[in-house]
Amino acid sequence: MRLYSYFRSSAAYRVRIVLNLKGLRFETMPVHMLRGGGEQHHPEYSRIHPLRLVPSLEIDGLPLTQSLAICEYLEERWPTPPILPIGPAARARVRAIAAAIACDVHPLNNLRALKYLVADLGANEDQKLAWYRHWISLGLEGVERMLADSQATGTYCHGDMPTLADTFLVPQVSNALRYHCSTDAYPTTTRIYNHCLKHPAFFSASPDQQPDRE
Repeated sequence: MRLYSYFRSSAAYRVRIVLNLKGLRFETMPVHMLRGGGEQHHPEYSRIHPLRLVPSLEIDGLPLTQSLAICEYLEERWPTPPILPIGPAARARVRAIAAAIACDVHPLNNLRALKYLVADLGANEDQKLAWYRHWISLGLEGVERMLADSQATGTYCHGDMPTLADTFLVPQVSNALRYHCSTDAYPTTTRIYNHCLKHPAFFSASPDQQPDRE
């Protein structure tokens, strides 16, 4: 099993957490997204991932792309321990939290978007950071309401076991902190984030623990 990953990619971070939670061994194949214009643009990698993004996961010659699809695949193939709760309503809630981050927050703040702001629209560093912090605060505000207003929230996003929702929440909060975004207004989100980091599967998936970290 090979995971094509960049240590700072929050999408790759999600997959690393799920692989760790399920106890699956994998080989990290670093794809540096800045060096030489971005190694994700090399022809050999674009044959693995047509959109030239990370992560990609190869299992027995099968290439998988898109972090949400990869995580769902891993859940279906290796259902124990589960990352989705029992019951359609509970699963829909967990998927909604994950999708809020994957679809509504992350795309506005990923490397491609930030590079376009600077290189094509002429934004300076302060303007780039203002853009990033605006969308992060808007997104985390919504996620906080999803968590704080639900009795289903426990020590983790849903109950007292890590789920798919936590594997998406942690990388996004980690990125927010890297850009010095305050999380004081999101106490439930912050509490869950800090609790997750005590779990070995989350800790060993963190950017600082990756072989390609800088």
